[in-house]
Amino acid sequence: MYSIKHYVRILLWISFIALIVDFAISFSSIALVRQQSARYLQDTADLYIDRIDNNFAYIHHFMGWTLANDENMETMSERDADDTLFLKANDNIYKRFAELQKSHGKEYNFFVYLKNKDFLLNVAPMTLTFPQFEALKRTVNGDVGSAEIYQKYYSRWTTIELNGTYYMINIVPYHDRYLIGLVSADDLIRPLRDINLGGGGFASLVNEDGVRVTSPIPNVGKTIRHHAKPESILDRLQSGTTVIREFSDASFYIELVIRFGAFEKIMIAQLLVVILAVLIACNLCFLLLYFQKRVLKPIKHFSNNLAILTNDGEPIDLENNKIIELEKANRQFVDLMKQIRTIKIDLYERELEKQRMHLNYMKLQIKPHFFLNCLTTIYSMAQMQLHEEIERMTLSISKYFRYIFQNGRDFVSLVDEIEHVRTYLEIQRERYRDAFHYRVDLDPMAAGVQLPPLLIQTFVENAVKYAVSRDREVRLAIEVERHAGLTVIRISDTGPGFPPDVLEKLAAGQPLDQSGGTRIGIMNAVQRLNYLYADADIRFSNAAGGGASIALRLPDRPEATTGTEVRP
Repeated sequence: MYSIKHYVRILLWISFIALIVDFAISFSSIALVRQQSARYLQDTADLYIDRIDNNFAYIHHFMGWTLANDENMETMSERDADDTLFLKANDNIYKRFAELQKSHGKEYNFFVYLKNKDFLLNVAPMTLTFPQFEALKRTVNGDVGSAEIYQKYYSRWTTIELNGTYYMINIVPYHDRYLIGLVSADDLIRPLRDINLGGGGFASLVNEDGVRVTSPIPNVGKTIRHHAKPESILDRLQSGTTVIREFSDASFYIELVIRFGAFEKIMIAQLLVVILAVLIACNLCFLLLYFQKRVLKPIKHFSNNLAILTNDGEPIDLENNKIIELEKANRQFVDLMKQIRTIKIDLYERELEKQRMHLNYMKLQIKPHFFLNCLTTIYSMAQMQLHEEIERMTLSISKYFRYIFQNGRDFVSLVDEIEHVRTYLEIQRERYRDAFHYRVDLDPMAAGVQLPPLLIQTFVENAVKYAVSRDREVRLAIEVERHAGLTVIRISDTGPGFPPDVLEKLAAGQPLDQSGGTRIGIMNAVQRLNYLYADADIRFSNAAGGGASIALRLPDRPEATTGTEVRP
């Protein structure tokens, strides 16, 4: 039993501590969001720059190869502009660069300049206006004859202004003819303007002189005023994060500015709400004190006077009397506990669904490892007119794809998995010819064992990728044995084996570095085994004579049988 003053002090202390904690959480959340925003921008800028760098490098190489090796360019250089051969050659070049536009974007413009004829014409559909085209022609005429063209334009993209509009230009010379690549700065930056950078955030390109060659337009569509004054106190608290990234072969760089001021305003508004709650708590304390003075004391005096009415002078016992407010509170508490129990069950079911979705994602991530390589191999066979090989290759690929795309189960029979592995190895033999031989030893007792789909194929694919080469013949072996309640699968090769650092991490159960897009299959296979089996064992080793070896020990599933599964 405590007095109301005691509870008032506790309430005041709790309000003060809550205010301090909310201060810390609010400012920590703001700092965390800024940090995550900067990291998000850095990753986005890196992906964007990698794509643009690849485009720039490929276009530069394409223009250089066309100048030096395409006979149409030689014809255009030797013939007059109204000659039939000149027009035909121009049409061929136009088609080549139109296809290049389809691959890298219609915003890229391409032109050819013939110095001996002082003749500039586009070799692909262009987005320039006629005044801009004339400005480009004057610029090319002025720079072609100087040595500056090699330092300023060749092998790197740089900025150029045409009638008030900035473009990125690359000029490739070859004797008396030149190929010119041109892209608008605003077109180049457009993909980044679709990113949510906040109300005042923007993305722009900046040249080597520090001049923005694109308008700082955020995704709200209005041009930003750089020196606009803050309109309110909350606007003054808004700060920005700037990320700068440079291109590999360009004289300009990208600048990203993010301003998520709305989040910070929400956190400050939340802080004001907590302060208001503290003030309300203080008022409540004063109200309780007033209630004690004006209500509880009169009731106490009334209770003391009521005790005199009893025969023995003792106070009236009111402990057995039912109070409806407490009864309602008890019922609400029981209902609340039921709701909490329901919520916990719902959260548990959601976590199970999340794990199932993650498992499905990892299964899908394994599937498309070498689809493009198969198409490339068929294309090469078609060029060499290997019709019978194409038929075998196409049939094998069809079986391979049918197994992958029609198999949506978590477990398949070992016979089907082994047959799929044979199909995969036959496809690889068509690619590598006699570079490797394989052997499959299957214990008949293990024919109906159930295992995750694409499990063996993942490790076989890894062996082919790192062990098979055209320098020497490699032997690959797959051995399946059946013991009491246990299936042992060994996959070995005579290649170079696992690197020491990789083998050390695999033996210790540590994750491998997947930043370069490699070793994803092995890590996913290990994770799938951990999800689907409680006591599965996987061991990685190198043979004494050379080569990698993987041993899988899979226990039987409680609900599975070892009978052979019948498939249509």
